[in-house]
Amino acid sequence: MPFLAVRRPRTMATTAFSVFLFCFIFFFTFPYVSSSSVEAESDVRESFPMDGDVAWVVQISDLHLSAYHPDRASDLVRLLAPALRIIRPALLLITGDITDAKNKRRTTTRQDLSEWIQYRNSMEAVVNHSGLDKRIIFDIRGNHDKYGVPHVGHPLDFFSVHSVSAQLGRLSTIQSISLVGNDRKYVFIGIDDTISIGIRGPSNLFGHPTDRRAAAVESELQYWDIYPNNLVTKVLFGHYPMSFTASTENGQRYENLFAKYLVSSYICGHLHAKISKQLWRFHSSKSSSDVKVPKMSRSFWEWELGDWKDSRLIRILAIDGGVVSFLDIDFLRKFEVEDGFQTTILITYPVDSRMMNVEHNNHSLRNDINALVFSSQKIINVTAKVFDSSRNYKTVEEVPLQFIDIASNKLLFCGRWNAENYRSASATRYVLQVSALDSQGKETTSNLRPFSVEGKQAPYRSTLLAYLIFEVEWESLYSVLLWSNICFLLVLLFLPKVLNCHIEKYSSYQSISLSIQQQKSLSVIYQVLMEGSRNRVSWFSMLIYLICLLKFPWFWGYATSENGDIASMYLSGWMVPSPDGQQKLGTPDIMLITLPFLYLVVTPMFVLIYSLFAERSAFYSHLLGKSKCRNEPMPHIESEQISQLVTMIPSNYQNLSPTCKICRGWIRRFLLLGCLVVALTHSMPNPHACLWISAGFVITCLVMGTTVTSCGSIYVFNECRHGALTTMATKALMSSCKL
Repeated sequence: MPFLAVRRPRTMATTAFSVFLFCFIFFFTFPYVSSSSVEAESDVRESFPMDGDVAWVVQISDLHLSAYHPDRASDLVRLLAPALRIIRPALLLITGDITDAKNKRRTTTRQDLSEWIQYRNSMEAVVNHSGLDKRIIFDIRGNHDKYGVPHVGHPLDFFSVHSVSAQLGRLSTIQSISLVGNDRKYVFIGIDDTISIGIRGPSNLFGHPTDRRAAAVESELQYWDIYPNNLVTKVLFGHYPMSFTASTENGQRYENLFAKYLVSSYICGHLHAKISKQLWRFHSSKSSSDVKVPKMSRSFWEWELGDWKDSRLIRILAIDGGVVSFLDIDFLRKFEVEDGFQTTILITYPVDSRMMNVEHNNHSLRNDINALVFSSQKIINVTAKVFDSSRNYKTVEEVPLQFIDIASNKLLFCGRWNAENYRSASATRYVLQVSALDSQGKETTSNLRPFSVEGKQAPYRSTLLAYLIFEVEWESLYSVLLWSNICFLLVLLFLPKVLNCHIEKYSSYQSISLSIQQQKSLSVIYQVLMEGSRNRVSWFSMLIYLICLLKFPWFWGYATSENGDIASMYLSGWMVPSPDGQQKLGTPDIMLITLPFLYLVVTPMFVLIYSLFAERSAFYSHLLGKSKCRNEPMPHIESEQISQLVTMIPSNYQNLSPTCKICRGWIRRFLLLGCLVVALTHSMPNPHACLWISAGFVITCLVMGTTVTSCGSIYVFNECRHGALTTMATKALMSSCKL
């Protein structure tokens, strides 16, 4: 039976252009309803005296106290309290994620009162066992502490009741603490940048400073600028790294603010030690745009601390004459033996050249070596050794250190040397190590650390993973990844459609196909795109689906507590009801939802749909090529007619096997496997759904001869009357179909 060619109307190009114009206007003119959060920003200043000009504090982060892991809380009393009794810090800073706020299977996030009571009781025990003054403990929120909290002061806001800061009346988002010595002041400013409405995970990942909060931080930094910069050292602490902190409403970022006011360092948590135990980042900028005024280097360090949750890490940060240094202590290693807290040495000066922060153009030499020695035993001898790395680490000098007789402690040891002897063009040539001998005859040595008496900075090298996580600004990267994917999908839809309309208007589809098939790589892409876009129903379905993803809610649900208001999630973020109206939140936090779905589900789904239509066309063309009843060239056939034409296959194909041919060719196997992978990826958070999808997919393929794609959609294609399934692939891949 002859086959007739049916052409589409020549107005299809105009129709495609009209659809594209409509999408463009709809997308860029559709208004979003949003309102900014109005939250009062204030700071509370507290000051504590310190002896001399050397002070040290302890930082702990990401406790993640859980009702299902009581050891995290008990170890605070068992490990941290004895250490604090020996270290005797001026401040104890707890930088967020105090509780875990997850269920036992870690599938949902919600505040648990028992975890906060656990935290409160643990800190009371730590205070009692360590002898610390409770007033020197400062804790701030992390994203886990805000999961499911509709607003500050809500009954689910347990931080405002059970945290140490709340018990002492410190409920502001900014905390300012100063340690006042003989000549110097060391200022610690804590910032709570948690999202205003506590969306539950995974849409609560980034810090969200506001313009009001940034202005409050700037005001506090300006307050301390009334003192000479060389007498005030500013250290800021928060939960979120800069890479996971969003910009304010007007696009302002903390990095520029911190550098402008000569912040020495910013310490944080959030990322945990599983990524890396050494996440350091040096931020630098140049001030003064006047060519007549020499530019001044303005920089600060950012140091992330690993978690207490799995790693039991704490940090001792010391400031000696304005120079900041730190040491991280791993309690899992320190307490491998049952001798209590092991002797720990922190060299406060000269500072590690890898941590050097030159705040001024002139760097004065200091002829002292200072070290803090923390030990449960009496220390009887401390010695500093200088090595020359250019001469195979030969010992250059040994300097005895004596403890400084300060009434409050006997932890600081000091020695004198001639710094002029260690001038060098290299910041890593000279290396310092301090050893301490206790009354039990046990000697402890510090790690080798390079130094530069001239203030030169040694290069710091991070791993690729640490760079991607800690140094890439994820807010900007998210925008790039998101819109590049959307642009790709739009091109995938409209480019082949426009080409199809052009070919139908000015030339025959078959002649163009034959000319392109001479180039195999181009032919495969061409056939997949053209055949996939020729089916109007599927093409318009994909277009409407993409428009829905761009402009309409992806889903509705309880964004905060289960008893709260219903919120909707768009591609642009969450629309959450608030007393001031609909408030848009959660950008770029929703990247954990949107990017995996777009890259691992939507994009593969579009490609698979195109490929399946092309494979179906190839199968049809293959049957026509073997038909003995056809004596003329293959005519032009519409994609919509293929399902009807396949039922007209000549009788000489009755010798084909009556069994399903779906797994016969490698192309079909590959496409069906891709469909299964996409479907499982989409249902990955639900293992039961994955199991049912896998079982249903196998049964469908083997019994009914159908194909499943992602998003729970099932695309069923006509089965050949004699058992050969009519699926989709490209004409260029015809020869690979092993029928």
